[in-house]
Amino acid sequence: MNIALLHRARTRGGPVLKVGMITLGCAKNTVDTEIMLGDLQAQGYKLTNDPALADVLVINTCGFIQAAKEESIATILEMAEWKEKGVCRLLLVTGCLTQRYGQEILDEMPEVDGVLGTGTLDQLDSVIKRALNGERVFLVAEPTFDYDIVKERLRVTPQYSAYVKVAEGCDHTCAYCAIPLIRGKYRSRSRESIINEVQALAKEGVQEINIIAQDVTRYGYDRYGSFLLPNLLQDLLQVAGPAWFRLLYAYPTHFTPELIKLMRSNSRLLDYVDLPLQHISPRI
Repeated sequence: MNIALLHRARTRGGPVLKVGMITLGCAKNTVDTEIMLGDLQAQGYKLTNDPALADVLVINTCGFIQAAKEESIATILEMAEWKEKGVCRLLLVTGCLTQRYGQEILDEMPEVDGVLGTGTLDQLDSVIKRALNGERVFLVAEPTFDYDIVKERLRVTPQYSAYVKVAEGCDHTCAYCAIPLIRGKYRSRSRESIINEVQALAKEGVQEINIIAQDVTRYGYDRYGSFLLPNLLQDLLQVAGPAWFRLLYAYPTHFTPELIKLMRSNSRLLDYVDLPLQHISPRI
């Protein structure tokens, strides 16, 4: 569990609001947390390390497998206790669990004051304001969030390491997997936005860039009509600074000879691949 806590600077005539965020699940969810934190920071929020003082608690959930669902529900109930023993005024839930079961969460968990889906990452501040006015907020839309519009993330990873999400969603639609339902269709970011992000991370002194998506090897196909991960990596390897680039969540289907050749020829691109073990039945 990764916990980042924020407190809001005093606004004109308004009280100090303290916001705590709890992140569950995978690295891709961590990036979403960093996006929300960056948005809050841009509006005056600052870091604090005391959850007992949080006026608003936000849980970024995972809902991929049964164990993750159970952990998310347990965390919601655990954080709800702060509404009785702490100063917490609002309990908000976002992430994969809410995208999949948002209405049920509101219906069955009266402790929750509002839910956001994976498609509304940039509207957390609006939800906080609406909930403070007494509304039980349901803000779950189609999972089509555009990661190219993100201006700045507030990283919660170690200073030397960062995740860079190059795409979101999945088009494989395997019968046993809910990712397309939760995260939507595959959406590649523009090469320009990714390069700009890596350049900014390099200026911060980041040494390890972890390239992530639901399927990094499919990068570019939806946007440019070709599998362009090798081309993207060649561009990123031109950025001075980072010592290592690592690929996570790579499907073997689109693991091209060009990609293998690039990994062999450049020591900064680590010979490490995180491959999913899929079912061998075409029907499944």
